[in-house]
Amino acid sequence: MLIKTTTQVRHRLEGFRPKKKWYRRFVNRSAVALILRQVDTGIEVLMIKRSEREGDRWSGHMAFPGGRTEQDDDHTLHTAHRETWEEIGLDMKQHTKFLGRLSDLRTHALRGRQRMVITPYVFSIDKVPELNINYEVAEVIWLPLNFLAAKENRQSMKWQLKMMSVNLPCYHYRERLIWGLSLSMLDELVDLLVSAHK
Repeated sequence: MLIKTTTQVRHRLEGFRPKKKWYRRFVNRSAVALILRQVDTGIEVLMIKRSEREGDRWSGHMAFPGGRTEQDDDHTLHTAHRETWEEIGLDMKQHTKFLGRLSDLRTHALRGRQRMVITPYVFSIDKVPELNINYEVAEVIWLPLNFLAAKENRQSMKWQLKMMSVNLPCYHYRERLIWGLSLSMLDELVDLLVSAHK
Protein backbone atom coordinates (compact mmCIF):
# COMPACT_ATOMS: atom_id res chain seq x y z
CA MET A 1 0.00 0.00 0.00
CA LEU A 2 1.26 3.47 -0.87
CA ILE A 3 1.60 6.28 1.60
CA LYS A 4 -1.31 8.67 1.28
CA THR A 5 -0.12 12.21 1.91
CA THR A 6 2.32 14.55 0.19
CA THR A 7 3.80 15.33 3.62
CA GLN A 8 4.79 11.68 3.92
CA VAL A 9 6.25 11.84 0.43
CA ARG A 10 8.43 14.78 1.47
CA HIS A 11 9.68 12.94 4.56
CA ARG A 12 10.48 9.89 2.47
CA LEU A 13 12.39 11.90 -0.13
CA GLU A 14 14.39 13.68 2.57
CA GLY A 15 16.05 10.37 3.45
CA PHE A 16 16.44 9.18 -0.14
CA ARG A 17 19.81 9.19 -1.91
CA PRO A 18 19.14 9.54 -5.66
CA LYS A 19 21.69 8.14 -8.09
CA LYS A 20 23.52 10.88 -9.96
CA LYS A 21 25.37 10.28 -13.23
CA TRP A 22 29.02 11.20 -12.64
CA TYR A 23 29.35 12.56 -16.18
CA ARG A 24 26.24 14.75 -16.03
CA ARG A 25 28.27 17.97 -16.16
CA PHE A 26 29.86 16.94 -19.46
CA VAL A 27 26.72 16.13 -21.47
CA ASN A 28 23.47 17.85 -22.40
CA ARG A 29 21.09 18.23 -19.46
CA SER A 30 17.35 18.40 -19.04
CA ALA A 31 14.90 18.31 -16.15
CA VAL A 32 11.27 17.38 -15.57
CA ALA A 33 8.71 18.11 -12.85
CA LEU A 34 6.68 15.39 -11.15
CA ILE A 35 3.87 17.38 -9.52
CA LEU A 36 1.84 15.53 -6.89
CA ARG A 37 -1.53 16.36 -5.42
CA GLN A 38 -3.32 14.73 -2.52
CA VAL A 39 -6.94 13.67 -3.08
CA ASP A 40 -9.40 11.50 -1.15
CA THR A 41 -8.30 8.35 -2.96
CA GLY A 42 -4.56 8.91 -2.51
CA ILE A 43 -1.86 10.73 -4.46
CA GLU A 44 -1.99 11.68 -8.12
CA VAL A 45 0.79 12.87 -10.41
CA LEU A 46 0.38 15.36 -13.24
CA MET A 47 1.28 14.05 -16.68
CA ILE A 48 1.12 15.66 -20.09
CA LYS A 49 0.51 14.17 -23.49
CA ARG A 50 2.85 15.76 -25.97
CA SER A 51 1.38 17.11 -29.18
CA GLU A 52 1.81 15.12 -32.39
CA ARG A 53 4.64 16.88 -34.23
CA GLU A 54 6.68 15.61 -37.15
CA GLY A 55 10.36 15.30 -36.30
CA ASP A 56 9.77 15.34 -32.53
CA ARG A 57 11.17 12.16 -30.98
CA TRP A 58 8.71 12.53 -28.06
CA SER A 59 5.70 13.21 -30.30
CA GLY A 60 2.45 11.98 -28.75
CA HIS A 61 4.18 10.49 -25.70
CA MET A 62 2.94 10.69 -22.14
CA ALA A 63 5.53 12.64 -20.17
CA PHE A 64 6.12 15.22 -17.46
CA PRO A 65 6.54 18.96 -17.97
CA GLY A 66 10.19 19.65 -18.66
CA GLY A 67 12.87 19.99 -21.26
CA ARG A 68 16.42 20.87 -22.14
CA THR A 69 18.52 23.09 -19.89
CA GLU A 70 19.37 26.44 -21.47
CA GLN A 71 22.36 28.71 -20.86
CA ASP A 72 20.26 31.18 -18.87
CA ASP A 73 19.16 28.47 -16.41
CA ASP A 74 21.07 28.69 -13.12
CA HIS A 75 20.60 24.96 -12.52
CA THR A 76 18.38 22.07 -13.57
CA LEU A 77 15.78 22.86 -10.90
CA HIS A 78 15.37 26.21 -12.62
CA THR A 79 14.94 24.31 -15.88
CA ALA A 80 12.04 22.32 -14.39
CA HIS A 81 10.40 25.55 -13.18
CA ARG A 82 10.85 27.36 -16.49
CA GLU A 83 9.72 24.51 -18.71
CA THR A 84 6.63 23.84 -16.59
CA TRP A 85 5.64 27.50 -16.90
CA GLU A 86 6.23 27.47 -20.65
CA GLU A 87 4.38 24.21 -21.31
CA ILE A 88 1.37 24.33 -18.98
CA GLY A 89 1.35 27.87 -17.55
CA LEU A 90 1.95 26.79 -13.94
CA ASP A 91 4.03 29.16 -11.79
CA MET A 92 5.96 26.65 -9.70
CA LYS A 93 7.30 29.12 -7.15
CA GLN A 94 3.82 30.43 -6.43
CA HIS A 95 1.79 27.21 -6.43
CA THR A 96 4.08 24.28 -5.58
CA LYS A 97 6.41 23.07 -2.84
CA PHE A 98 9.69 21.32 -3.62
CA LEU A 99 9.80 17.82 -2.11
CA GLY A 100 13.02 16.33 -3.46
CA ARG A 101 14.53 14.67 -6.49
CA LEU A 102 14.79 11.23 -8.07
CA SER A 103 17.73 9.54 -9.79
CA ASP A 104 19.24 10.82 -13.01
CA LEU A 105 18.29 9.01 -16.20
CA ARG A 106 20.20 8.85 -19.46
CA THR A 107 18.63 9.06 -22.88
CA HIS A 108 20.02 7.02 -25.74
CA ALA A 109 21.80 8.74 -28.59
CA LEU A 110 19.53 8.34 -31.62
CA ARG A 111 19.79 9.78 -35.13
CA GLY A 112 23.04 11.58 -34.48
CA ARG A 113 21.85 13.20 -31.25
CA GLN A 114 24.11 13.18 -28.21
CA ARG A 115 23.01 11.41 -25.10
CA MET A 116 21.38 13.51 -22.39
CA VAL A 117 20.99 13.25 -18.62
CA ILE A 118 17.50 13.95 -17.27
CA THR A 119 16.94 14.96 -13.65
CA PRO A 120 13.41 14.43 -12.25
CA TYR A 121 12.28 16.79 -9.47
CA VAL A 122 9.25 16.14 -7.25
CA PHE A 123 6.82 18.82 -6.08
CA SER A 124 3.48 18.98 -4.29
CA ILE A 125 0.55 21.25 -5.03
CA ASP A 126 -2.46 21.99 -2.82
CA LYS A 127 -4.67 23.96 -5.17
CA VAL A 128 -4.32 23.69 -8.93
CA PRO A 129 -4.89 27.00 -10.75
CA GLU A 130 -6.25 27.21 -14.26
CA LEU A 131 -3.58 25.86 -16.58
CA ASN A 132 -2.64 27.34 -19.93
CA ILE A 133 -1.04 24.68 -22.13
CA ASN A 134 1.09 25.67 -25.11
CA TYR A 135 1.45 24.14 -28.57
CA GLU A 136 3.80 21.41 -27.31
CA VAL A 137 1.11 19.87 -25.09
CA ALA A 138 -2.08 18.15 -26.22
CA GLU A 139 -3.58 17.56 -22.77
CA VAL A 140 -2.93 17.33 -19.03
CA ILE A 141 -4.11 14.41 -16.90
CA TRP A 142 -3.80 13.36 -13.25
CA LEU A 143 -2.59 9.79 -12.88
CA PRO A 144 -3.32 7.94 -9.58
CA LEU A 145 -0.18 6.38 -8.13
CA ASN A 146 -2.38 3.59 -6.73
CA PHE A 147 -3.04 2.54 -10.32
CA LEU A 148 0.70 2.07 -10.88
CA ALA A 149 1.15 0.24 -7.58
CA ALA A 150 -1.41 -2.42 -8.57
CA LYS A 151 0.66 -5.16 -10.22
CA GLU A 152 -2.30 -6.41 -12.24
CA ASN A 153 -2.32 -3.14 -14.20
CA ARG A 154 1.21 -3.65 -15.50
CA GLN A 155 1.41 -4.77 -19.12
CA SER A 156 4.04 -5.12 -21.83
CA MET A 157 4.48 -3.65 -25.29
CA LYS A 158 6.72 -4.20 -28.29
CA TRP A 159 9.04 -1.35 -29.18
CA GLN A 160 10.40 -1.40 -32.70
CA LEU A 161 13.76 0.16 -33.57
CA LYS A 162 14.81 -0.50 -37.15
CA MET A 163 15.09 -4.31 -37.36
CA MET A 164 15.06 -4.86 -33.60
CA SER A 165 11.95 -5.53 -31.51
CA VAL A 166 12.07 -5.28 -27.71
CA ASN A 167 9.43 -6.11 -25.09
CA LEU A 168 9.07 -3.23 -22.62
CA PRO A 169 6.86 -2.69 -19.56
CA CYS A 170 3.98 -0.25 -19.84
CA TYR A 171 0.63 0.84 -18.46
CA HIS A 172 -2.56 1.67 -20.32
CA TYR A 173 -4.49 4.31 -18.40
CA ARG A 174 -7.74 5.48 -20.01
CA GLU A 175 -6.41 4.78 -23.52
CA ARG A 176 -3.10 6.48 -22.78
CA LEU A 177 0.18 4.58 -23.01
CA ILE A 178 2.74 5.16 -20.26
CA TRP A 179 6.19 3.68 -20.86
CA GLY A 180 9.87 4.45 -21.36
CA LEU A 181 11.71 7.09 -19.35
CA SER A 182 8.51 8.43 -17.77
CA LEU A 183 7.68 4.96 -16.51
CA SER A 184 11.20 4.54 -15.11
CA MET A 185 10.72 7.72 -13.06
CA LEU A 186 7.30 6.58 -11.86
CA ASP A 187 8.65 3.14 -10.95
CA GLU A 188 11.32 4.67 -8.72
CA LEU A 189 8.79 6.99 -7.07
CA VAL A 190 6.24 4.22 -6.46
CA ASP A 191 8.90 1.82 -5.13
CA LEU A 192 10.06 4.54 -2.76
CA LEU A 193 6.56 5.17 -1.44
CA VAL A 194 5.66 1.49 -1.13
CA SER A 195 8.90 0.67 0.67
CA ALA A 196 8.04 3.23 3.32
CA HIS A 197 5.69 0.60 4.80
CA LYS A 198 8.13 -2.33 4.72
